[in-house]
Amino acid sequence: MIPFERSWPYDVIAGDVYVQKCPFCEQENVLLPMKPHELQSVREGKKKLLVFPCCHNKVTVLNSDSDYILTDQVLR
Repeated sequence: MIPFERSWPYDVIAGDVYVQKCPFCEQENVLLPMKPHELQSVREGKKKLLVFPCCHNKVTVLNSDSDYILTDQVLR
């Protein structure tokens, strides 16, 4: 079972990965420095350091599905 408190929803729009709201500073519509092919490599087991460009907070992405990324930190 995926820990819901460590997951965050994302969207892929025109080849870019967005989150509706930053879990740290709550800025809306944040473009993440990730591409959809990186989400696929995360699904295959590769970890990815993700730095939010709005506030420079960092999380490690451990897994993903078509709607959520799973991180190493509690986000909710």
